[in-house]
Amino acid sequence: MSTVFTKIIQGELPGRFIYRSEDVVAFLTIEPLTYGHTLVVPVAEVDRWTDLDPHVWARVNEVAHAIGNAMIDAFNVPRAGYIIAGFDVPHTHIHIFPTATMRDYNFANVIPMNETDQSRMDAAAAKLRTALGTDELGNPL
Repeated sequence: MSTVFTKIIQGELPGRFIYRSEDVVAFLTIEPLTYGHTLVVPVAEVDRWTDLDPHVWARVNEVAHAIGNAMIDAFNVPRAGYIIAGFDVPHTHIHIFPTATMRDYNFANVIPMNETDQSRMDAAAAKLRTALGTDELGNPL
C-alpha cells in the first residue's frame, strides 16, 4: 500500500511542490511549524532514513541544503530548521522550515490543517519556487 507521500508524488493527492527531480521531491506540509515548512522526500518509498541507499540519502540532504538556503533568503530569517522525525508517515522525509526561534522546533506548535491560511501557504510556495528557480510542479525553469 502506498504512503500518503507516494500518492502526493504520483499526483493522486494534491501537493504544493517546490522541487522535483527523478529521485527527490519537496513540497509544503499541510500542518506547518511556520509558513514555508517543506518536506524533502525521496521518491523511493523507504520508511527509515537509515535504510535508504546512501547515495539517495546524500541527494535528499543536498536538496534540503538548497531549500534551507532558499528559505533563509526568501523569508529573511536567521536559520532554516532541519528535523528528521519519521513517525507520522512511514516514508523517509526531512522537515525544513524558516525559523528565528527554538520554539519552532516543537511539533506541538504546528498550525492545524483546518487553521492554515491557504493564501499564505500559496505565497510561501511561490517565494520558495522563485528562490529555487522552479515551476509550480517543482521542475527547474
